[in-house]
Amino acid sequence: MKKFAKLLCLALAVVMLFGLAACTGGKEPAVAAPTPDANPTEAVDPTPDAGGEKFAVGICQLAPHPALDAATEGFIDALNEKLPGQVDIENQNAAGDTPTCATIINGFVSNKVDLIMANATAPLQAAASATDTIPVLGTSITEYGVALNIADFAGTVGTNVSGTSDLAPLDQQAQMIKEWYPDAKTVGLIYCSAEPNSQYQVDNVQKYLEDMGYTCKQYAFSDTNDMASVVQNACDNSDVLYVPTDNTAANNTGIINNICQGVKPVFAGEEGICGGCGIATLSISYYDIGYKTGEMAADILANGADISAMPIEYAPQFVKKYNPVTCEALGLTPPAGYEAIEVG
Repeated sequence: MKKFAKLLCLALAVVMLFGLAACTGGKEPAVAAPTPDANPTEAVDPTPDAGGEKFAVGICQLAPHPALDAATEGFIDALNEKLPGQVDIENQNAAGDTPTCATIINGFVSNKVDLIMANATAPLQAAASATDTIPVLGTSITEYGVALNIADFAGTVGTNVSGTSDLAPLDQQAQMIKEWYPDAKTVGLIYCSAEPNSQYQVDNVQKYLEDMGYTCKQYAFSDTNDMASVVQNACDNSDVLYVPTDNTAANNTGIINNICQGVKPVFAGEEGICGGCGIATLSISYYDIGYKTGEMAADILANGADISAMPIEYAPQFVKKYNPVTCEALGLTPPAGYEAIEVG
């Protein structure tokens, strides 16, 4: 009887064992997950670091010359300082060719960059035409209302476009001519007709000069092909010459200098042109306005600032400067208060 009882118990144990295997499908039974350590050495699901977000920025610069180069440098420095390691920058130069600006900008739009920096008027116009969603910041733009054909411009574009201006006070530029040449009679205003901001500048400087008693005439060249002949004509028929902030002139100061140095004084709208062919200018820092543009870009990218509400920013200060080389060629001593330009 006892032997039978033992056999019965053994049989029941075998049955229970096979029943358990069937329920587990032949697998090991589940084991309860361990309680997480109170001080884990590695997070299981870390929260992404907002400070590490990456942004793509495209820069289109119209041409290689000192003023625009400085603005681009300032922009890049500001972005790298405000968002270190977070911005991938594609910097392209159109080499002075306006259609190339559109090609570069369209490439940025196709690549869906997060922001476009347009350095000079032609890139700004191309960017404004190419996209109404990607933020576009301009720099080295004289007057945004003129560049974008906005009537009664009040300082804020109100779209996906904003930026900084390189406009120095035009009345003070005209006053410099009076300061250096009070007895001159005629002023020739030289500029590129393809640049609407240059037209804006010479129109306004002409008004100020005519109010002072000067006779003024505008001499417009279409591109570098007729630049030398136009400059020569202006030089032959004027006592003093004025060149506004003009990208074509800035990129070809050698042409102007070869004709005018030691013959006629040239007043310039910015330091780069003055350093190449002028005697004096009321200068801004293009690096500074580029840097300010970079600060605006960082605010848009990192903080979601609304570009449509951003007013155009202007240079914080203006400095009277002279070119010692061209002044010496004309036997001129600069008036008090002028700083010498370092001419390479």
